[in-house]
Amino acid sequence: MPPMRQSSEVPPLPDFQQLPGPVYRRMFAIPAGHRVQLHRHPWVQFTYASAGIMQVVTEQHSYLLPPQCALWIPAGVEHTAYSDQTIEFRGLYLDDSLLNGYQRPCGVVQVTPLVRELIAKANSFAPQYPAQGAQARLLQVLVDELRELPEAPFGLPLPSDPRLRRISEALQANPADNRSIEDWAQQVGASRRTLVRLFQAQTQLSFREWRQRLRLLAALPLLAQGMSVTALANELGYDSVSAFIALFQRHYGKTPGLWAAELRS
Repeated sequence: MPPMRQSSEVPPLPDFQQLPGPVYRRMFAIPAGHRVQLHRHPWVQFTYASAGIMQVVTEQHSYLLPPQCALWIPAGVEHTAYSDQTIEFRGLYLDDSLLNGYQRPCGVVQVTPLVRELIAKANSFAPQYPAQGAQARLLQVLVDELRELPEAPFGLPLPSDPRLRRISEALQANPADNRSIEDWAQQVGASRRTLVRLFQAQTQLSFREWRQRLRLLAALPLLAQGMSVTALANELGYDSVSAFIALFQRHYGKTPGLWAAELRS
């Protein structure tokens, strides 16, 4: 992730420790290049970008959020957010009283049309609303729907071992780097066997699978910026355009061309 750049256009993080109501909403634009400082909340956060692609990073994962997806962030999870394009940030803070003990790990979810409409309606509500009125009932329906949203494949697990961190940070900075795990073993002062074992243990992916997922995630913002599929395959270090298209379709369920067209529509 690029170095932190702050913008006075972005509202400061809330400084209260208790939500004003069961659901608290935030909506604002984040200019290109701005990075939200590392922070955590004592409540669940449901966040997405209604326009643009947002990157959110925690200690254990890096996530990309295209407009049709959102991130469920449990209470207490430190996170930061960034985008290299202007985005329309949307966030819902959810009080425990609405969740009835429901817990879900941090992860990307697919936002359904119904949830999108419910959020749009909820955004018109005042911060304070009658606890037993129609607005409260609609918000409870919204929370119930949030709990049922399916997972989406836009997360990358991050290793914790310092040697693997060096590798993962270098590859995030340059996804086209094609050095083998043997090359990296020499670079970080570890055996190949150690790196293979640690990658699998800490990310549940092999080194090859991890790098493949990194590249597929890195493709999304570039597609959103209008880069051609051919140029993108070369940019990310693929030997052939057809191989890139096949892997992209296998992972996301659609071709990169179709994905980019849907993003622009």
